[in-house]
Amino acid sequence: MAKTQLNVRVDEDTARAARERALERGMSVNRYIEELVRQDTGEVGHTFVEAAADFMKQYETVFAEEFEAGAPDRAKPGVRDQREGRRGQL
Repeated sequence: MAKTQLNVRVDEDTARAARERALERGMSVNRYIEELVRQDTGEVGHTFVEAAADFMKQYETVFAEEFEAGAPDRAKPGVRDQREGRRGQL
């Protein structure tokens, strides 16, 4: 992606905070500001949701098989009541 230069003016405290936070994260101030803007505009969240949707599509059958395999016990009426009754007898 092509980069565009953007000049902004901030007070010294804001500039110092940006430098410190960028340093703590091991990145340049430019990258730090760029990531903040992406987070604010939801690009990072949108990317996460897209990746999660792709993951679920890819592994949909695995999840379905796993949950269907355990479903019979959970779906039977009265199983919970029987288990609770056993606990009361112990």
